[in-house]
Amino acid sequence: MKSKITLAFEHCRKEKRPALITYTVAGDNTKKNSLKILYSISKYTDILELGFPHNTPIADGGQIQTSSYRALKNGIKLKDVFYIVKKFKKSNPNKPLILMGYFNLIYQNGENNFLNNCKASGVDGLIVVDLPYPENKNFAKKCKKKSINFVQLLSPTTSKERMKKIIKDSHDMIYYISMLSTTGGKLKVSPNKILKNYNMIKRISPRKNLVIGFGITDKNIKALKSADGLVIGSFICKIITKSLKMRQNPVTKIDKVVYNLKNKIL
Repeated sequence: MKSKITLAFEHCRKEKRPALITYTVAGDNTKKNSLKILYSISKYTDILELGFPHNTPIADGGQIQTSSYRALKNGIKLKDVFYIVKKFKKSNPNKPLILMGYFNLIYQNGENNFLNNCKASGVDGLIVVDLPYPENKNFAKKCKKKSINFVQLLSPTTSKERMKKIIKDSHDMIYYISMLSTTGGKLKVSPNKILKNYNMIKRISPRKNLVIGFGITDKNIKALKSADGLVIGSFICKIITKSLKMRQNPVTKIDKVVYNLKNKIL
């Protein structure tokens, strides 16, 4: 049986466009608004990424850190993240949702307990930023047994030999980090250079779903539309921050932003 993530990519290929993958932090700026944002943007987003808030992020830039800080300040715990996922999936069972975060929260929760909570709430995939290959092999196998996709990460410095091993062990989606930076950094590499690296990786295993993330905004998303999927995270978190500062409704604002992002890749 095909996963919801695979089905989403197949649907996008039929429409001859990349999958739009949006990232928001669970509980930003409140549990209620976080859920409302998911409901709202799911009309345009093909795959949702939801970050569990963390006070010592490694890969997250300032925009996502600010979103995490707001969520933590409001008392968001891991159980609240699973509540948000479960509530969303109840009315959107076929919309793929990937949780993204760091391994120490999983470790503290207990790997098996964490995966049981993922399965019970309806999580379709996991991105664990600080659990690289091959250290992630056992955990990735546990995920597969639960029919949860473990998303492997590749970067511009990953050697070709290492790439082949990672891709061979990957599940239904691979995430290519476009540049050596934290999330939300200004795109220091031209879209052409990113796509050149991307296409080289794609040739290793053409049938694997390969997405690009880091540094993507409304300004450069169109230039990267030949990819299987594009991840927009910090740009969305920045809009939430801006709307809150201006005392605007972040739900309404993000709805319009994601609608415009979708139109740029059609």
